[in-house]
Amino acid sequence: MSDEATQELQVTPDAVAGGTTHVSDEVVEKIAVAAARSVPGVVELGGDVARFFNAVLDKVGLDQVGDARRGCSAHVTNGAAVVNLVLVISAGHSVPQVTDAVRAAVSAAVEAYGLRVDEINIRVDDVAMEAPPA
Repeated sequence: MSDEATQELQVTPDAVAGGTTHVSDEVVEKIAVAAARSVPGVVELGGDVARFFNAVLDKVGLDQVGDARRGCSAHVTNGAAVVNLVLVISAGHSVPQVTDAVRAAVSAAVEAYGLRVDEINIRVDDVAMEAPPA
């Protein structure tokens, strides 16, 4: 036998495979909706038509269909997100305070996933005069 030993390959924990990661628009929309819903004064998301269809779905027992992204659209390009939200706020809440809080919450939530937020555009579509049914 020869003195040729089997050569071992050293793998270090710092070795990472290359490649790219893309976060889809739909993922950002779900993150943004969850963050916006957490803000006091935000009653619901979505315009009149979306809320109408959601009410119909509620009546037939499909109350979770479409809720995760309703009232939000997002576009991700090169690690930066532009988020558009349509809100219904509760009567008695200040629009600037609610929308500032929504921007802060959405920005923090999206950035926690490693993306940069370039814009958060908000349209207040309606005001809820009473609390929604439980």
